[in-house]
Amino acid sequence: MNDSSSYRDVPTTTLADVLGRAQVMDIGVRPLWTPVPRLAGPAYTVRCEPGDNLMLHAAIYRAAPGSVIVVESGDLDHALAGGNVCAVARRHGVAGFVVDGLIRDLAEVREAGFPVFGRGVIPIPGTKKAIGSLGGPARCGGVVVHPGDIVVADEEGVVVTPAARKDEVFGTARAKLEKEAGETLDEWETRHRAHVEKALGEHGFTG
Repeated sequence: MNDSSSYRDVPTTTLADVLGRAQVMDIGVRPLWTPVPRLAGPAYTVRCEPGDNLMLHAAIYRAAPGSVIVVESGDLDHALAGGNVCAVARRHGVAGFVVDGLIRDLAEVREAGFPVFGRGVIPIPGTKKAIGSLGGPARCGGVVVHPGDIVVADEEGVVVTPAARKDEVFGTARAKLEKEAGETLDEWETRHRAHVEKALGEHGFTG
C-alpha cells in the first residue's frame, strides 16, 4: 500500500500518461498563483450550488488533515473562498483546494503559500444560503471525483487517480519514472526517431 503523500513525487505528466485523458481536468482549472508546490492527497468532495459557498466553508472544518478539497460549483460570478477561509483550511491541515470556480483575496492566498487550483478570481463573494453536498461525487474540470480519489495538481494540470487503482497506478508511474531516469538523451532520441519514422512509414509518408 502507498500513502497518498507518495504521489507528491509523481508529476502529473507521468500520471496522465498512465491514466489517459479521462482523468485529467480541463485546462481551465489551473494554479492561481505560481510557482506552486505540487499538491497531492485524497479528495474531500464538495458540491456548491451556483452563487453559494456554504458547503466549501463547512468542508474546511470537516476534511481530514492532508485532504485536497475538490469543489463542483458551476458558477463564474462569485468567489467560493477568500484569504481567511484558505488560512483556516491550512490551519486545519487541508493540503489545498481544487475548485471548478473562483476565489478572491489572491494576494493573501499566495502570501500564505496555500495551493489553490481553479478557474480564476473575482472580488464578489457568494452567499451562504444553499445546501449542496459533502462526500458525494463532484464534477470538477470535467472529471467526476469521488471521496478518497488521489488528486495530484501542479503547474501542468490536475490528474485524478481513482481510489481503487491508487496502488496499481502508483507502481506503474514509479516504474516509468525510474526507466526514464536511467535513459540518456541520446538513447531517447534514437528510440524516438525510430518511432517517428515507423509511424510516418505506416501512413505512407516518404518525404
